[in-house]
Amino acid sequence: MAFDFKKEYKEFYMPKNKPSIVEVPKMNYIAVKGKWNPNEENGDYQNTIGLLYGVAYTIKMSYKWNHKIDGFFEYVVPPLEWFWWQDGLNGNIDYNNKDAMSFISIIRLPDFVSKSDFNRAIEEATKKKKLDFSRVEFLTYDEWLCVQCLHNGSYDDEPVTVELMHNYMKENWYKLDITDKRYHHEIYLSDPRKCEVSKLKTVIRHPIKK
Repeated sequence: MAFDFKKEYKEFYMPKNKPSIVEVPKMNYIAVKGKWNPNEENGDYQNTIGLLYGVAYTIKMSYKWNHKIDGFFEYVVPPLEWFWWQDGLNGNIDYNNKDAMSFISIIRLPDFVSKSDFNRAIEEATKKKKLDFSRVEFLTYDEWLCVQCLHNGSYDDEPVTVELMHNYMKENWYKLDITDKRYHHEIYLSDPRKCEVSKLKTVIRHPIKK
């Protein structure tokens, strides 16, 4: 059976719909950076998704390469994730000003994927899909101490869940630590193209400190 990150690491991908404190270890990601309103149709935000999945599935199918990746095992491609921030708003996010959002779209990489394996996947994807993958990066990120919660429903209603998270954070003597290096983080467990808005499930995670 293929390894499923969501099932094996439930503390990171399947939290409860009430806030909790979590320590997130260093992970490697496929990443694309940009700056755009996430609600803009056909905007840069949307365009990065195809780039991410193009590389993700190239690596997933790499067992067909002549030179196989050391330590490879079959796995389910992890869910789409995004880091968000706004320049000049350290410690906060203005949810009403989406035009000022900067983002990094990401998909987690299995630990067996090295930087050289990643570079080969970029070459393979470029050759087979005839697309420009030059924006796609190998990102190592140490998220560390965070407050998180499962949000159910519309993305526009996320501030309600965020308020619960921040209240819980303060009750436990933590401070918010969103900066241009530590980000508002969303993990999308549902596909909005195939799911009613009321049934969308999104993990929201914010960096904190004592």
